Amino acid sequence: MSSHLGMLIPLAAITIGPIAWTVNTWVRAKHGYPIETKKGQLIGRDGDLTTSRQTELLVAENEKLHGQISRLEERLAVLERIATDPAERVSREIDALR
Repeated sequence: MSSHLGMLIPLAAITIGPIAWTVNTWVRAKHGYPIETKKGQLIGRDGDLTTSRQTELLVAENEKLHGQISRLEERLAVLERIATDPAERVSREIDALR
């Protein structure tokens, strides 16, 4: 039995490292972390966006949302004016538009 145990120790020492590296890489890839080679160099992904491209997309989305908010604020101001103005004045303005 001790001869079998003597064979398992070197075999385990050789195989545990690559298996651990493979599992680590799989977990990192699954959760979106950057993948590294055995030498520690990052491997790029085809689907990943560069930081500058991500920034450009976020700036464009931010500008779009600011425009939507501005339009909604204008509409809200009109609705507030209609709701708080006396009905007589609103009817005069409607008649003036006709």
